[in-house]
Amino acid sequence: MFKKILLTAACSIALLQLHAQSLYMPRDIKKAYNNGTRSADGKPGAKYWQNHARYNISITAAPPLSTVKGIETITYFNNSPDTLKRLNMKLILNIHRPGSARMGDASPDYLTSGIQIDSFIVSGQKKAWNNAQAATTNQQVTIPKPLMPHDSVKMTIAWHFDASKESGREGQIDSTSYYLAYFYPRVSVYDDYNGWDRVAFVDAQEFYNDFNDYTLNVTVPKNFVVWATGTLQNPTQVLQKEFADRLQKSMTSDSTIHVATIEEITGNKVTTQNAMNTWTWTATDISDVAVGLSNHYIWDAGSVIVDSKTGRRSSMQAAYSVKGTDFKQSVQYGRNALGWFSHNWPGVPYPFPKMTAFQGFADMEYPMMVNDSQMGDPSFAQLVQDHEIAHTWFPFYMGINETRYAFMDEGWATTLEYLIGTAEKGKEKADAFYKQFRINSWINNRSSNQDIPVITQTSELTTGYGNNAYGKPSLSYLALKDMLGDDLFKKALHGYMDRWHGKHPIPWDYFNSMSNVSGRNLTWFFNNWFFTNYYNDLAIKTGVTGKDGYTLTVANIGGFAIPFDVVITYTDGTTKTIHKTPGVWEANQKQTLVTFASVRGKSLKSVTLDNGIYMDANTSDNTWAPKAK
Repeated sequence: MFKKILLTAACSIALLQLHAQSLYMPRDIKKAYNNGTRSADGKPGAKYWQNHARYNISITAAPPLSTVKGIETITYFNNSPDTLKRLNMKLILNIHRPGSARMGDASPDYLTSGIQIDSFIVSGQKKAWNNAQAATTNQQVTIPKPLMPHDSVKMTIAWHFDASKESGREGQIDSTSYYLAYFYPRVSVYDDYNGWDRVAFVDAQEFYNDFNDYTLNVTVPKNFVVWATGTLQNPTQVLQKEFADRLQKSMTSDSTIHVATIEEITGNKVTTQNAMNTWTWTATDISDVAVGLSNHYIWDAGSVIVDSKTGRRSSMQAAYSVKGTDFKQSVQYGRNALGWFSHNWPGVPYPFPKMTAFQGFADMEYPMMVNDSQMGDPSFAQLVQDHEIAHTWFPFYMGINETRYAFMDEGWATTLEYLIGTAEKGKEKADAFYKQFRINSWINNRSSNQDIPVITQTSELTTGYGNNAYGKPSLSYLALKDMLGDDLFKKALHGYMDRWHGKHPIPWDYFNSMSNVSGRNLTWFFNNWFFTNYYNDLAIKTGVTGKDGYTLTVANIGGFAIPFDVVITYTDGTTKTIHKTPGVWEANQKQTLVTFASVRGKSLKSVTLDNGIYMDANTSDNTWAPKAK
């Protein structure tokens, strides 16, 4: 009894020491918490703020001419407590300039002269601008007078660029089909922990944007159709009545409606016959806008209920060429995704009025749009589209800094992709895909750079980006779901999302919020998964046969707190499975004991650890068999 009391006391002390630990926090992040803009309970702090802007953008495109011209008015509001003497502008399309720093090679068709500023007026004063010198994706602009807290500044910028011939995230899909993204000068984020976001865009890591209000006018020749972020304000002015009516009908239709067939669009029957038509879109409290246009793309549409409480529907549209056979099912695939994500995981209603799948080359997400490539495999195309639509919640519902913390959105999109894939195709197929495309290349690569801690800033990674952004964090989210159970995990996830919807969460806000809302101290778990060089590798170190059963010592060689199954096989061929959640590693992350009773009339043949999607780096030590008597 006395020995048992000592052991119990020792365990209690160990647990107290474990929970007393805190997560590493960089100095800039620590300063934000000390300043009261962020709170230790995971909520935005009492002094939280973020800046905001209104964009009124007008662009003109006339394919096959590659030049796109634009003019915009930006009204930028300084909600910070700081006086801003200059603004940092993002000129993303300068990534196409020869000599720009980028993560990959660039072919001649990729290269352009970048974005060319024709005039830049701030507070009514014209600024001198040298396009040859302003060649990077970040440009600081001095303003005529300091921008005081709670004041605003107005800018009018005229610019033009040539759409890149090598379309990826943006550019020319073909001679008369363009996808335009990151195409307008914008004010970069000024935040409470890092000030101006001045991380260069290198065509690898992604984006970090404020929540803004947009009016977007897109002027194109007759017979061109435009798809864009936002709500189309003037369908009857740009579409012939029959097609405007079809579009309107699709807004309440479960079935796919052909808004415009290939014969109709190439027969010049769809748009009004002015020489040029201006399509106007609006969107509020959103992080970006994108545009697709073509004079030979088929247009399908339908809709789905995304909020059961209110009956609110969202439109699902698709724009694709006759060769885009994957996209024939895009509306129904999209309806399924919007509905499933809204009602299951993450279980937050789709927040926007529309989603459009546009056939391009990027397999990339944008607010209310995805730019996906023709796969030639509708099933795989569905999975890709699901993944990109999942990004609606991470990063667009949450204003995540993808440039620094890609795992906060790519990891979640990968998790949602797996969960909806399980519902669509069954667990066996979803597991196989997940292991093949998300885990295999990491767990079977022994290079030290593949085990860099997930918390490492994405902008600092030259290798290991994919594993740190997608597979490893996704496993952590699924492991936490397994440990907390679906109900508590969803409660905590919704708490985090509700608190940071329309704001800029950072990893510590996620860590603190999940602990706070769940009522569980999860510091040990987050330290394990995000701040270590761990990987997946379990082993059965010993097995002991007792009078009434068996005790296994399972060692956590790799270190990650993963769930696992203990598969018990008897000599008669029958099996039994015992599931262990990641919670077994809380008291001791190095090893745990697994006990199970003998079964009368059965002889034990072997015991094997099955990690499932948490692929084991060395499976040779995962099986134990009792010694023959």
